[in-house]
Amino acid sequence: MRTSRLSIAVVASTTIALVGATGASAHPTTATKAPRAPRVVTLTDRVIAPFQIAVRNGYINHDHGVYVADGGTQTVSRIRSNGTLSTVATFPGKDSDVAGLAWSRAGRTLAWTSTDHAKGESWLNLTRSDVGTRRFSLSDYEKSANPDGDVHYGIKNPTQCQIDAFKKLGPDAPPASYTGIKDSHPYSVVQWGDYWVVADAGGNDLVKVDNQGHISTLAVLPPQPVKITKAAAAANHLPSCVVGATYAFEPVPTDVEVGPHGLLYVTTLPGGPEDPSLGARGSVYVVNGYTGQTLRIATGFAGATNLALAGRTIFVTELFAGRISTVHQGKPRPFLTLPGALSVEYSAGHLYAGTMAPMDQKTGKVTGKGRVVEIRR
Repeated sequence: MRTSRLSIAVVASTTIALVGATGASAHPTTATKAPRAPRVVTLTDRVIAPFQIAVRNGYINHDHGVYVADGGTQTVSRIRSNGTLSTVATFPGKDSDVAGLAWSRAGRTLAWTSTDHAKGESWLNLTRSDVGTRRFSLSDYEKSANPDGDVHYGIKNPTQCQIDAFKKLGPDAPPASYTGIKDSHPYSVVQWGDYWVVADAGGNDLVKVDNQGHISTLAVLPPQPVKITKAAAAANHLPSCVVGATYAFEPVPTDVEVGPHGLLYVTTLPGGPEDPSLGARGSVYVVNGYTGQTLRIATGFAGATNLALAGRTIFVTELFAGRISTVHQGKPRPFLTLPGALSVEYSAGHLYAGTMAPMDQKTGKVTGKGRVVEIRR
C-alpha cells in the first residue's frame, strides 16, 4: 500500500450524538411512534485506536466476552465488566501495532495480527491458553509472492509532465505510474472453513493461512480508478497536465467478515489521500473464497474502516464522516452518528463499535479518550 497506511494520528471528537436508522415523522401521532434511537453504552474508555473488536462465542454478557485490538497501545485485551482491561497479548515497539482480531468458531483460539513497520515485518498470531502462541510470517509471504506485483497503479502511459508532477509531491507520495510493491500490513482476520483469512491493507489482498502456517493468495482486490478533476488537482498541488487523467489507486482492504453461503465481505479504504479529498471512495466487496472473484456491492463511504454483518444488514464504519452507516441500494445510509467510528462488530444480537481517541494534529498527542461501546435499540 503506497502512502495510505492507516494512521492512529487522526483527530476525532469524543462527543457521541445519536440519530435513528430510519427517517421518523417530524410530528408523530398517537397512532405512529417515532423509531427509538439507538442507545450507546460505553464498555471501556481505556483505548486509543481500537482497530478491531472480537466477541468470544458463548461469553456474551459473561464479563462481556468482548476483546479489542488497540493499535495505539499495541495490545490485545479483554474488556472487564467494570471497564478495565485485561491484557491478553502485547506487541511493543516504537513503530508497531496490532490490528486484526478474531475468535475461532469454537472459541478456543484467538487470532490477531501484528506489524513492525520499522522492520517491515508482520505476523498472524494464533493464541490458545493450553499451547501458547504460534506465529506465522505474513511479510515473508508478501516478499516472496507479492500477489499484486503485476497490478498497475497510477496513470497508464503518463506524460513526462505528469511524471514530474508526482515526483514534486515528495518521497511519501505515490509515483505517476507503478506496479504493486512488497508491503504488508495485516489489518483484519476471520476464520473461514479450515483457514484463517487475513485482509492485508499493505498487500491489497486477502491471504489464507491454514493451522500449519501454509499461506496462499485468496484474492487481490481491484485498483480504484479516479478521474482527476481541476479542483482535485488544485487541492493536491498538481499542474493542469494532470487534470482529466485517470489515476488507479490501491484498494487497501480494511476488514473481512464471513457472510451467508461462505462468501467473504470486505471493506476498502482506497490508497492516496486517506481523507475524502478526492471524494468518498470507500467500498464494500463480496469475494468468492473458492475462486477469488470479487464484486463491488456498495461505494461512497467516507473512510470505510470496518464492517459487521447482522443478517441481511451490513454495517460500515465511516471514520471521516464520524458515523456508522448501513448498505442500502449500493450506497451508505446513515445509521448512527459516532465521531471517530473506527471498528464495528455484531455477535448474537449485540452490536459493538470502537472509536478513535482524538489527537492533536500538530503534536500527534492524544487529547481525549477512545471507546468501545455497545449499541442498543
